[in-house]
Amino acid sequence: MHDSFEIVWISMIAGLATTLGSLLVLLFGKPKERVLAFLLAGAGGVMLAVVSVDLLPEAWEVGPPLQVGLGFILGLLFMYLADLRLNTSHNTLPLSRRQRLKRTGLLVATGIALHDIPEGMAIAVSQEAAPGLGFLIAFGITLHNLPEGMATTAPLKMAQIRWWKILLLNMGIAFFTPFGALLGLLALEGVQNSLAFFLAFAAGAMTFLVFAELIPLSRERHPRYALLGGTVGFILFALISLLLPV
Repeated sequence: MHDSFEIVWISMIAGLATTLGSLLVLLFGKPKERVLAFLLAGAGGVMLAVVSVDLLPEAWEVGPPLQVGLGFILGLLFMYLADLRLNTSHNTLPLSRRQRLKRTGLLVATGIALHDIPEGMAIAVSQEAAPGLGFLIAFGITLHNLPEGMATTAPLKMAQIRWWKILLLNMGIAFFTPFGALLGLLALEGVQNSLAFFLAFAAGAMTFLVFAELIPLSRERHPRYALLGGTVGFILFALISLLLPV
């Protein structure tokens, strides 16, 4: 029970990074593009380090190769279908600038909420596999959620949506991460000998997120700072993961 509470707690903190990013934009305005590029790519670097150094090696160690391969492929497929579903909702009639800004903010919020579920599952499954590993993943997800909260808030603020509505929206999004963590715990309990599958599933979902979203988004904002952020994030957390017992 204590472990479950700990997992939900750290996943809630990771989720609340979205709210913090929203609050920063509401108080101080949108940060510079180079800062967003560094944060997004840094989160991508952290996630790739976690996938390559921790998640996949741990999955290979505890489960059969077929289970690992199937989990990784299904993780990729899940995130692909989630992105595909989100993108198909863009076809609408011509809207005013304010309506377009509002729609953009809500679409970003929907995408974040959708992605937060497998991220929460990744925290739960990793923490169950190796105490401490969940904390590393939660930190990477925190770095990822911070600029996403900013990305949700900026267009809604420009659309002149009331500040408290924007903040409540981002607070609601934050709960999808611990919800995903609870789903991960339930999945582990419901399916015997499934740890390798869910570790690989989390690795696949995070890999898709990095290459389909974080890297392209960061490069669009500032290619050099994206490269710097990704390199720093990967090296830093690969070293932490290798040097610290988790």
